[in-house]
Amino acid sequence: PAQMNGGAAMEATRRRNKLSTNGQASEESEQSVQWGRAWEVDWFSLISVIGLLCFAPFIVFYFVMACDQYQCSISQPLIELFRGETTLLSIWAQAPSFTWTSAKIYSIWVAFQVFLYMCVPDVTHKFIPGYVGGVQEGARTPAGLINKYEINGLQCWLITHALWFANAQYFHWFSPTIIVDNWIPLLWCTNILGYAVSTFAFIKAYLFPTNAEDCKFTGNVFYNYMMGIEFNPRIGKWFDFKLFFNGRPGIVAWTLINLSYMAKQQQLYGHVTNSMILVNVLQAIYVLDFFWNEAWYLKTIDICHDHFGWYLGWGDCVWLPYLYTLQGLYLVYHPVQLSTPHALAVLSLGLVGYYIFRSTNHQKDLFRRTEGSCKIWGRKPTYIECSYRSSDGGLHRSKLLTTGFWGVARHLNYTGDLMGSLAYCAACGFGHLLPYFYIVYMTILLVHRCVRDEHRCSSKYGKDWKRYTDAVPYRLIPGVF
Repeated sequence: PAQMNGGAAMEATRRRNKLSTNGQASEESEQSVQWGRAWEVDWFSLISVIGLLCFAPFIVFYFVMACDQYQCSISQPLIELFRGETTLLSIWAQAPSFTWTSAKIYSIWVAFQVFLYMCVPDVTHKFIPGYVGGVQEGARTPAGLINKYEINGLQCWLITHALWFANAQYFHWFSPTIIVDNWIPLLWCTNILGYAVSTFAFIKAYLFPTNAEDCKFTGNVFYNYMMGIEFNPRIGKWFDFKLFFNGRPGIVAWTLINLSYMAKQQQLYGHVTNSMILVNVLQAIYVLDFFWNEAWYLKTIDICHDHFGWYLGWGDCVWLPYLYTLQGLYLVYHPVQLSTPHALAVLSLGLVGYYIFRSTNHQKDLFRRTEGSCKIWGRKPTYIECSYRSSDGGLHRSKLLTTGFWGVARHLNYTGDLMGSLAYCAACGFGHLLPYFYIVYMTILLVHRCVRDEHRCSSKYGKDWKRYTDAVPYRLIPGVF
């Protein structure tokens, strides 16, 4: 905290010091300081951070080039490297380079999403029953602030896709395969934006933070750069970096990328396989669910706890659109026509996973909105009452649900998410490992998120969290983990 610049930052430090001297509040103050990401970095975390900063961009490049040069085989490049038949430089040299065409495409895309996000207030919530949009409040930050957001992601998605289909059917301004045709040149553009926005957020936190009290400095430049310093960096009143880059342009593009893959498969082979349709449908359900529940998303770990740094900035620009869509890219190179039983099994797995994912989140949202005055699975919900303090000294109370899906496991929504992720991969058959990278990655991500989330909750709620874990002992799989 001593590295925080400016008068507001110094005042924030004084307030924390004052709080820690208030006798009874001292213990609670130490607890609240741990709310959010780490203040200090151990050697293992530092090595992991440096490793990700160095190698994550090359992982994305490797998978994309494996499809471009090796028919999506992830082992063949390694075999040739081991035998000395090729080198990393030769693989790099064969990669399509940056083009001004791709730069123009990507610049128009990002500018259009900024325009929709900033300049087109949400009206869909006025016409679509049950949808919550427009101006909504986020969760309380560690400093005790409550930010407001313009929730218009569903509207942005609908407008974007309406224009995409209108172009494909009537206007023909560009080919439906434009994304996949420029896929590798676009990779350079996404990296440029990812690093640019991450670096800007890093510098901004030192020079002109949006809210100095919600900044966290560890004293380690690598960790600060990757995990972020500012909690909610903003430009003006409404352009929130975290919400924009988490929700657009990457997730809006997800379904467009899949549609481009589908168009490419039609162009190359004269038909679209049922596996490609399954991937498009199941992932579209996930994307639409995200935008339908964007207001709810304001209360998730991404918005409530993660600071904005390279992890989110570069990750949302590059990692998400390139590695979350590997199944469709694989099916462009290896069209797979599934048997009817296989297709039905994949569809069932995806839909059941989605049901668990959505129902679990719905139960939590219903419980929060009604403050427990509701029924879950036909019964009055049970819960653990707990309290915590924000860094301004304010005492807040909360309730941890212990009934319904939340009584089965503490993160059963993640379990449903993993079932859906496995369905995307299984739609591609069992011929290659590449499509299964997604389920491996999501398993690591969500298990790690479980651990991070529970560490925060333990620091935030203290002994009340222990009462909760005693009541609900399992994290993801009842009786196993």
